[in-house]
Order: sequence, then C-alpha cells, then structure tokens
Amino acid sequence: MKIGGRILKTGIAVALSLYIAHLLELPSASFAGIAAAFAIQPSIYRSYQSVIDQFQANIIGAFFAILFTLLFSNSPVIIGVTVMVVIGITLKLKLESTIPLAVVTIIAIMESPTEQFIEFGLIRFGTVILGVLSAFVVNLLFFPPKYETKLYYQVVDTTEEIIKWIRINTRNASGHIELKEEIDKLKDRLTKLDQLFSFYKEESSRFEKKKKKYAKTRKLVLFRQMLVTTNQAFETLKRLHRLENDIHHMSKDFQDLLKTELDTLSSAHEQLLLQFIGKVKSHIPVMEEKVAYHQSDLLQDYIHQYTSQDEEQIQEATQLFPLVSMVLEYRSHLGHLEKLLDSFQTYHTESNEVEVEGK
Repeated sequence: MKIGGRILKTGIAVALSLYIAHLLELPSASFAGIAAAFAIQPSIYRSYQSVIDQFQANIIGAFFAILFTLLFSNSPVIIGVTVMVVIGITLKLKLESTIPLAVVTIIAIMESPTEQFIEFGLIRFGTVILGVLSAFVVNLLFFPPKYETKLYYQVVDTTEEIIKWIRINTRNASGHIELKEEIDKLKDRLTKLDQLFSFYKEESSRFEKKKKKYAKTRKLVLFRQMLVTTNQAFETLKRLHRLENDIHHMSKDFQDLLKTELDTLSSAHEQLLLQFIGKVKSHIPVMEEKVAYHQSDLLQDYIHQYTSQDEEQIQEATQLFPLVSMVLEYRSHLGHLEKLLDSFQTYHTESNEVEVEGK
C-alpha cells in the first residue's frame, strides 16, 4: 500500500485537531477530527479557499441549527428540515464542497441541547472550525506540494511512454489488444495531468509575487503547450492504432517515410523536454530542416498514392488522411513549443528559473 502526501497530511491534521481539542477540554472533540479530515485539500490555495468557504457555511449551519432548535425543537424531523434549508442556501451561494461539514455542524449542535444551548452550540461550532484550521496549518507546513517538479516529471514520463508505443507501433511490433489497453491507461494519465496543471496554475497565479507574475505567466503558457503537445502525440498514437491495417496496405516507401517522420518528431519532442530543464543546450534549433524535408516527402508520397492508383487503393489512401493530418499537427505543436521555450529562456534567465528538482 502506497501512502502519499495527502494521506499523511490527513492523519496529521486529524491527530493535531484532536490533540488541541482535548488540550482545550472541548466537548465532543471527535467533531474536530471529522472536520480536519473533510478540510484537507490537494493544494495550499484550495486549502486557503476551503477555510473561507467552510467558515461561511458553518456559520450558516450553526445559525439555523440554533434558530430552529429555539423556535421549534431538536426532533429528527426538525433536524432534517434544517439540513435541507442549509443545503439549499449553500447551493445558492455555490459552496457545494462545504455541505458535508455544514451538515455535521447542524447535527453536532442540535442532537443534544442543554440548558446553556447557545453556549453549547457555539462551542461545537468552534470545535468544527478548529478542525478546519488544523487542516489548513498542516497543509501549509507539512509536505508542501511541489507542483512544478511533479508536473514536469509526469509530463516527461507520460510523453516517454507515448513515444515508446509510437515507435513500437511504427515497427509493427505492438499487439493490437495490448496497445489498446495501454492507450486506456495513457488516457487516464493525461486526465490526471490536466488536473495537476490546474493545481499548479492556482498556486502560481494566487501566491506569486507581482514582480515575478509576468514571468510566471509565461511559464504557465509553456507548461500548457507542453501538455497540448503531449496530448497531440497521444492522439497520433491512437490514430496509428486505429489505422494500422490501412497503413500496412500502403507502399513500403510510405510506411518508411511515416516511421522516419514520427521518429524525428519524437526525438525532437524528447530534446525539447530536456532543454526545458537545461540538460540540453538552449537556442539550438530542434525542428531542423530535415524535419520539414521528411514531412515534405511524406506529403508527396501520400498525394502520389492518393492520385495515381486504382480506385480501391485510392480508397485505402483516403482512410489515412486523418493520420497524415495528425502528424502535421503534431509537428506544428512541436514548432510552437520550441518558439515558446526559446523565448522563455531568452527573456527570463534569472527572474524565472525552472524550479524542477531531481526525482
């Protein structure tokens, strides 16, 4: 079983909240632990936003819990009505993520009122907020997420896996079912990459100093293009897999040209990712003329087979048009990535070094 940073932070936050609650001799300290478990977030910004949202939602929950108990009673029916009212209000305020903890607050306050009911309710409200604040402190101080490093290496690992399967496929060495399974796994990894990028974007845009904000924005654009290019490589792999039988019916020259073009693009992609962290010299053209040369040959051979063969062969060639288009688009995204990287490394040499650590 793998224990990640978020699991550790949840455990620490629960322990801390319970310890403080017992230290302050608060009744029902378990509610602090429950609140801490709910409040742990995957990023510092989201944790900060969670504190604000949870505070608002729990004030609403505590207010209606006290009000409805004083006006009516604490019967199960009234508790249920209170929960419905508070859920409706939180949805209206677009605080959906706070609903579970707001419901916990309502139940904590209404389940056993005493003679000092208002004081008792406020103490339980404070206990819940203690758990939320404990989660925020833990998220801030323990295992702070290094999204730049994590994002870069996940992009590299995913890209390398895609390129590996492109090379295997163009050499007719991949099994159809096996590659289909790998494509499904890669799709999930790309989805997680997009989510990780959204966390990195939030952290960068909210907590970066103003004087570095412009440079940081350009880095965000660069990371976004890295993701776009990796996604394009993935779409090319999917198309290769889907059309592998049609490719086999094309001429040997066309198959060799396709393999050469994709090998060249894949190598350029790998080199650009290494250039990003300074492991390859910058300002050296990666998308060289030979790439355009291979592309020109690929296009010419494709057009030749499309126009000079019999009707059946023309039909087969037509099926490959989406693949040729994918390859051309892959090359275009690589060219754009190279321009962005060159610009980034030209104008932000000191104020915006890439913060990527070793694995």
